[in-house]
Amino acid sequence: MKNWKLQLAAVALVLSGSARGQAPSPALAIALEQQGKLAEAAQVWRAVTQRNPKDAAAFASLGVVLSKEQKYDEAASAYKKAIALNSKLPGVQLNLGLAEFKQGRLDAAIPPLMAASKVDPQNMQAQTLLGLSCYGVKRFAEAVEHLKIAAKSDPGNTELHQVLAQSCLWAKEYSCALDEFRQILQKNPDSPAAHVLTGQALDGLGKTPDAIAEFQAAAKLSPREPNVHFGLGYLYWKSHQYDEAKREFENELSADSSHAQALAYLGDIEMKRNNPEAALALLGKATKLKDDIRIAYLDMGAIFAQQKRYDEAMAALQRAVKLDPAQPDAHYRLAHVYQDMGKAVESQREFAKVRELHEKADESLANKMSATPPPLPQ
Repeated sequence: MKNWKLQLAAVALVLSGSARGQAPSPALAIALEQQGKLAEAAQVWRAVTQRNPKDAAAFASLGVVLSKEQKYDEAASAYKKAIALNSKLPGVQLNLGLAEFKQGRLDAAIPPLMAASKVDPQNMQAQTLLGLSCYGVKRFAEAVEHLKIAAKSDPGNTELHQVLAQSCLWAKEYSCALDEFRQILQKNPDSPAAHVLTGQALDGLGKTPDAIAEFQAAAKLSPREPNVHFGLGYLYWKSHQYDEAKREFENELSADSSHAQALAYLGDIEMKRNNPEAALALLGKATKLKDDIRIAYLDMGAIFAQQKRYDEAMAALQRAVKLDPAQPDAHYRLAHVYQDMGKAVESQREFAKVRELHEKADESLANKMSATPPPLPQ
């Protein structure tokens, strides 16, 4: 107890600047930190930086102590001051990146982590954090680059390999995704999610029959797995197997009656079967649940145009164009609607747009099943 009181007295003297004119002591700060007295150590380091505001190492040390206290915002501020004074101070860029990452500020974490990985490409902590940060802000190609390095060094880290696999999938590097998902399946062959993700990768590679087989396996293992029947239905729909697609969309709706995408694609099937009223009922319900399903507005526009409900057709097709201006089909249909309405200038503009565009590949199944990738593991 006596030693503890003496140490506190020493801290107070250092902070007050009255310890016989002596400068604040880094040695004391280090000793306090080693004893777990983080708040006291931080106070001493602050006093050190106040005495010498150009001491980069002191600011860096203050940042370390504040990080240990989980005061990441204050720690990041201290690290930034250290870097401004000496950008080559070892370890500070990594520590700053980690402090930003801990706060969920992934955009802010990327530049210091990038700097740290350039200084030491073999630093797996920097590569991992950088890859996870890039994934979190949807820079998937960059995430793949860094997570591949990290995952290779840690083959047993399942969570890391899962994020790599997801990054490959969303970056449309389907061979990479397939390799990773197959390894995950080898370890856990009864995982419905792994079958689904493998199916998505196979679909990206244009191997739709193999993708269907993976989704069938997932549905058999877990018939109530969210989205699995929709994914299988979408693959059947792509293959023009509309009876099978309808069955799967209906299976999805039996588990989730508000599944807007399943309703929209059922509406599309009804339109293709020349049942416009049934199609409009399904498409209208889908757009009320979710207002960004392009195929629903595209189909509604086509049906309204056939029924000479031109104002409604124009509004629906304009919405489809807004959702994806690079798809020529909505422009083409809109051009005909304008033509039928006597809007020659607008019609020619849309026909010109069609000529500029090239057919895009079908959207990936991953994008259909989810607008965003899964969150980072906690």
